[in-house]
Amino acid sequence: MKKTRRSIKRVVKSSYAKIAETGSCCCAGSCGKSDNTARSISRKIGYNPADMDAAPEDANMGLGCGNPVALASLKPGDVVLDLGCGAGFDVFLAAKKVGRYGRVIGVDMTPEMIKKAKLIAKRDKWTNVEFKLGDIEKLPVQDGTVDVIISNCVINLSPDKEKVFREAFRVLKSGGRMMISDLVLTKDLPASIRKSADAYVSCLAGAVRKETYLRYIRKAGFKNVKIMGQTRYPIEYVSDTAYGRTGRKLTEAETASRAWKSVISIRVYAEKDSRRE
Repeated sequence: MKKTRRSIKRVVKSSYAKIAETGSCCCAGSCGKSDNTARSISRKIGYNPADMDAAPEDANMGLGCGNPVALASLKPGDVVLDLGCGAGFDVFLAAKKVGRYGRVIGVDMTPEMIKKAKLIAKRDKWTNVEFKLGDIEKLPVQDGTVDVIISNCVINLSPDKEKVFREAFRVLKSGGRMMISDLVLTKDLPASIRKSADAYVSCLAGAVRKETYLRYIRKAGFKNVKIMGQTRYPIEYVSDTAYGRTGRKLTEAETASRAWKSVISIRVYAEKDSRRE
């Protein structure tokens, strides 16, 4: 199992390193389509023009499946942690909301993403952001130091989601909260997609059933766990990279019937109950 998890992380890290170096790409790999620029994708998944204009344009790589910042009710002075921050798009949006006395920390396992985020922050003189290289299964953050955790279409990529949520619970302050956007399943995927490395990077093969995802969150200790909204994930974002081990590309009809109907984007809210302290 450990070897399998290491292999998965290696594939994901390599793929996202290429994205950081070559430019924008949506989560499911429909890069290159004229209508799937990062800005267009962001608009479709919940960001309005004002959101996109508030952050550096080159930080937006079209990698999310929702807009957790919009639902996190951030306040001036909050300490925010973004799990899987990429080039920092949501970090910069959150930094606008927490102000000069707040702080936003972005953690990502891909050195190329962290390098890109740091260069943007330095170039544009962002003083209330910090980017750290690390795994979301082993966060480089002290216990009980974060007010709000956000994450955007990243936890589904982890081969150990339970550990991610335990770590999230550990670093939150008493009474802290978590708002995440992610992809989950309403039914199991076909075996050909589940076994595909390309589909894993595309946020498909790593996704679990919605009820399993919510159970992991509660098991970590979170209370008041609730879905704030859910939508079908756009079919054009799942069709390009869902290959099986045979290398045969799924037809549009197969993708529509097997994958699209199973994949949804959810927005989940949860709290670290202060009574547990």
